[in-house]
Amino acid sequence: MVSHGTVPRLALVVVDFQRDFCDGGALAVRGADELLQPLNLLVRAFERARQPVFFTRDWHPPNHCSFRNYGGAWPPHCVVGTPGAQFHPLLEVPKDAFVISKATSADKDAYSGFQGTDLGRRLRRLGVRRVYVCGLATDYCVKNTVLDALALGFEVRLVADCIRGVNLKRTDSANAVRSMLSAGAKPVVAVRAAKSVGGDSAGGN
Repeated sequence: MVSHGTVPRLALVVVDFQRDFCDGGALAVRGADELLQPLNLLVRAFERARQPVFFTRDWHPPNHCSFRNYGGAWPPHCVVGTPGAQFHPLLEVPKDAFVISKATSADKDAYSGFQGTDLGRRLRRLGVRRVYVCGLATDYCVKNTVLDALALGFEVRLVADCIRGVNLKRTDSANAVRSMLSAGAKPVVAVRAAKSVGGDSAGGN
């Protein structure tokens, strides 16, 4: 993906686009499958530009603390070795993409792709200064990934038409977007982001 001599300034971070969070999954986010086309557009654009693509995933043991049977708030989901933990079968995952597994210990949860992982270190090692964040779910893992990226000093573009939320309360996603933008993230749509990647690795959108 990233050739020798190429110093990437941008990275795409696709958050938790796994079967259990998509249509028919154990913890399905309404409308998740509608994101496949723009997500794949972004992945292809970053690939063509030889900019790194990261995919985060929940990677839980069967007795994870977030599960209701163990005192958590959620039904079992994204358990290691189960079909629900796999990325959506129609999501384009390049062979040389970076996969970041989170919440891998039974006693620790993680709503951010940075929490308990080496995502930040990998981005810095690649020279990334700006990340484009998209995926699931707006009001949980997308929000926390964006906020952590900003706290670590990265510029963040929130791909606003490539996110969907759980919305336990009707306004959860709207409030999450508001908090991300207030913290410094800038919104962009997938088509514009895809176009900007090819000819802009430092400025623009």
